[in-house]
Amino acid sequence: MHNRTCLIFATTCLLSGVALAADDNQLLIGGGLAVEARYAGSDRNTAAPVVVLDYSHASGFFVSTLRGVGYGGQDGPFSYSAALGYRGERKDKDERSLFGNTGSDELKGMGDIKGNPSAVLSVGFKPLSRLELTVSADLPLSRRENGKTLHTGIAAQLLSGGTDHVSLALTAGFADGKYLQTYHGVSASQAATSGFSAYRPKAGLYEASTMLTWEHTFNPRWSATTLIGATQLLRDASRSPLTKRKTNPTAGFYVTYAY
Repeated sequence: MHNRTCLIFATTCLLSGVALAADDNQLLIGGGLAVEARYAGSDRNTAAPVVVLDYSHASGFFVSTLRGVGYGGQDGPFSYSAALGYRGERKDKDERSLFGNTGSDELKGMGDIKGNPSAVLSVGFKPLSRLELTVSADLPLSRRENGKTLHTGIAAQLLSGGTDHVSLALTAGFADGKYLQTYHGVSASQAATSGFSAYRPKAGLYEASTMLTWEHTFNPRWSATTLIGATQLLRDASRSPLTKRKTNPTAGFYVTYAY
């Protein structure tokens, strides 16, 4: 989940809308490709496959490769979900795998950041039919040193009708000191082995993201989604010695089939 923060956030919002709108059980299968920075602040990009397996029960229960395992619902203009997700690891070397690479040789000596299961809690409110406000928290259930994050967002439907739906999402990310130290800081021991200067970032606002999503429906079962966006590191995260590029582009494309 952490590996593709911006892309997965937008994709999750899209799939959540599909799931909440469904009056019956639904299964989405599909795949595509995502391009993102190797790690937050890297000046190198990596491409990885996106696998979509998303089952939604009419009761609100869901199992998904993108959303995790959880429950979601809607009550008037309010929506909510609680899920068990997974925050991916970060390697301190280039290591190719089937699902891409989120590490870099530039991090040599920093050590690996292990992945962890997380509780992902989200709420949304639609003051207007084409506007939604969201808040989402990512709370680690193990490896608590990886820290917590909170994202607030606003999403607007720019086009909705016929076979095409276009939306724009803006989000702001906040994190505690543990998260920022783990992903953007450099401890004294890491400084000794990596060559980076020791750095201790403070908790607070650390990133802002934007994502443009275009969904095209071919027929009631087949659809294709294109996502283009960027994440801007802010404040202490942008000043980290690990940050080679403050603005990280993100893009993705996938096709789904609905049963």
